[in-house]
Amino acid sequence: MSFQQGLSGLNASSQNLDVIGHNIANANTTGMKASRAEFAELYSSSLGTSGGINQGIGVEVATVSQQFTQGNISITGNSLDVAINGNGFFQIKTPDGSTTYTRDGAFKLNKAGEIITNASGHLMGLTAAADGTIPTGGTVGPLSLPTGGEIPAIASTAVTLGFNLDAEAAVATGTPPSALVPVLETYGTSVIAYNAQGSEIPVSLYFTKTAANTWDVYSSVNGATPTSNGTLTFDVNGNVVSPSLTAMTLPDPVGGTFSVSLDATLATQFGSKFSISKATQDGQAPGTLTAITIDNSGVVQGTYSNGKSIPAGQVQLATFTNVQGLAPIGGNYWRETPSSGAPSAKGVPGSGNLGVLRAGALEDSNVDLTKELVNMMTAQRAYQANAQTIKTQDQVMSTLVNLR
Repeated sequence: MSFQQGLSGLNASSQNLDVIGHNIANANTTGMKASRAEFAELYSSSLGTSGGINQGIGVEVATVSQQFTQGNISITGNSLDVAINGNGFFQIKTPDGSTTYTRDGAFKLNKAGEIITNASGHLMGLTAAADGTIPTGGTVGPLSLPTGGEIPAIASTAVTLGFNLDAEAAVATGTPPSALVPVLETYGTSVIAYNAQGSEIPVSLYFTKTAANTWDVYSSVNGATPTSNGTLTFDVNGNVVSPSLTAMTLPDPVGGTFSVSLDATLATQFGSKFSISKATQDGQAPGTLTAITIDNSGVVQGTYSNGKSIPAGQVQLATFTNVQGLAPIGGNYWRETPSSGAPSAKGVPGSGNLGVLRAGALEDSNVDLTKELVNMMTAQRAYQANAQTIKTQDQVMSTLVNLR
């Protein structure tokens, strides 16, 4: 009389309960993927047999498979929370230097400006150049922002203007720039330029009509007397003709002067009121990091106290042909194995078969709690039934032993 079948059933049911218990325990774990115990029957084999069915000797757990279905996406409003909607994993460089993968997008920013997980793993992606340009096909590495210091000041080199001058405006009379009718300040705008150390230099720009389709341009620095910077001529359609204005000479507060060019190629002269559509310059004051966001395309943006928003990099996702082959190692991480192989694709979110990101949100566990509770009751009944098999075999054994 054998107890093998009952014992194997108890062992398999116990392992199934372990899997179900693990799923239930992680029903609220971000990015967790449920597992399922899969069973296989066992048979004995005998020499010299041909055909027929051999004696069944029980059951075993063939494997515990992971269910990589999409979890619900919950809005959190946290700028560093990111959910993946679709295929792919975040690439994480762990403190020991190895690369792991996760669906948990609850990221943090440490004091060094590095984007990390709760287990201090570094989020991987493409690092942007100094001007914020993200290279295509660049080297993937840890993403970080310069929180330890300021982004440097940049001296202004050009002012770009877009405006419309009223075609019906009267030609000015008098002596420029102070004795004009209408006054020079009738049509004007202002910008703030910066020197190499980021000091502000207020610049005012004025336009006065000197003849049909012809306007003179003046600039004033720090409220000084305006000086001429050339003339704008417009064609019969109101478009500017070959604008070539002289550069402004700005006093540098730390000594000396520097030149800033004027670009008015966007200027027009139509029969409508004077308006400014653009007045920008390419310099900046120094700034410190005030906020960080990750948008739906995976671009990590740093917002600074000088009003600049500069990309620091872009998240890169990875996917596998056989995700079932990934090995869970705890901490919401998976590691590649010979079964999973290396990532079949790496790229920015939304490219190829990679999923898209949802910023300010997290992916919930895909555990169906109701289903797991029903599975638990089924596994409990299976355990009880296998225990009853052993009990019955024990009773039969006892009857045989007590025969006289």
